[in-house]
Amino acid sequence: MWRRLDLRGVAARVNELSPAEIRRRLPRAATDVDVALDVVRPICDDVRDRGDAAVLDATERFDGVRPAALRVPAAALAAALDALDPAVADALTEAIRRARLVHRAQLREPVTVEVAPGTTVTERWVPVERVGLYVPGGRVAYPSSVVMNVVPAQEAGVGSLAVVSPPWRGGDGLPHPVVLAACQLLGVDEVYAAGGAQAVAMLAHGTESCPAVDVITGPGNVYVAAAKRLLRGLVGIDAEAGPTEIAILADHTADPAFVAADLIAQAEHDPMAACLLVTTSAELADAVEVELGKRVPVTRHRERVEESLSGQGAVALVDDLDAGLRVVDAWAAEHLQIQTENAAAVAARVRHAGAVFVGSYAPVPLGDYLAGSNHVLPTGGTARHSSGLAVAAFQRQVHVVECTREALAAIAPRIAALGAAEDLLAHVDAVEVRSR
Repeated sequence: MWRRLDLRGVAARVNELSPAEIRRRLPRAATDVDVALDVVRPICDDVRDRGDAAVLDATERFDGVRPAALRVPAAALAAALDALDPAVADALTEAIRRARLVHRAQLREPVTVEVAPGTTVTERWVPVERVGLYVPGGRVAYPSSVVMNVVPAQEAGVGSLAVVSPPWRGGDGLPHPVVLAACQLLGVDEVYAAGGAQAVAMLAHGTESCPAVDVITGPGNVYVAAAKRLLRGLVGIDAEAGPTEIAILADHTADPAFVAADLIAQAEHDPMAACLLVTTSAELADAVEVELGKRVPVTRHRERVEESLSGQGAVALVDDLDAGLRVVDAWAAEHLQIQTENAAAVAARVRHAGAVFVGSYAPVPLGDYLAGSNHVLPTGGTARHSSGLAVAAFQRQVHVVECTREALAAIAPRIAALGAAEDLLAHVDAVEVRSR
């Protein structure tokens, strides 16, 4: 069902390999955003030129639905919440509460530093004015992604939020009702029935229905990622999210039933999902394969899971946890689970992961829904340089500089020296004119 990579006995070689070389040996779905750029460029240009009409045409072409209007009526939002299963409403309410606690703690107070007598620099974090939040809706509905996008934007102090989500084929041209209900629960009244590259372009360029935004966040397919790359610079973006992925670092103490269940849970997202088990125990690897053999045939999304595990699934056997940590750090998973002895101590050594789940009772679905952490995370190895969605994505750092006449005069000779070195004498004069 999945490939088996035996790295035992070559610990020294593993330690000598570069992270890039380790990544090349491990499975991960290839998503060619560059190729998708050729597809999305004319779509984005059309939306720029024709506005709403282009978004509606593209939605009909790609989603098979033509909404009566792009903006979802307020009555539809209210009706969706009224009809929501009380158990789902309760779970969303608790997810929102927990997410607010975590993201509110990310807010930063202004910091003032006196660099010299009479000269200060104050660092302020200022929210952007307007954001566009993408909520996917391809195979399934993701009300949890509404929470993960909206809560940090609200906690950051953003005043204007627009949510976009593809129309649901069974919903009269509207996004899925549970997505609409989540928006209503969060107090978001600006929601659009649009997905794909056309929705990203609508947010970036603005149309008759939807004013342009400053920042776009949220996960999507390769075409959404390509549109974000194309329009980066016109707007800020969070990341180019690709297929979801999990790495599990485990030793002999891990429960094979837990490990198998966690792999299947990630694989059911997408046939392109990547699932990697790195373990010091051949016995655990064998036991997990047995569990997969029992569980995969009876899981609801069997075909999707089988395609994921056979395409991007692997177990890598390593000599020890040091080698295992080097492997998972190089792979830089979106989600990394640590199921070992002294799991917290092992997790503290991890450098590269979107989110780390510690021990046997912190599975990834906890983070997907109710841990309070954010599940919009870097994929495709980008966790080596990128972070998950947070309050900072919706704020800008601004430095405020203050200086007295005396302090400027004191530093003027050094400014003159640097200005002359760069042949920018008007810079020097702009200082000296204040000191004469």
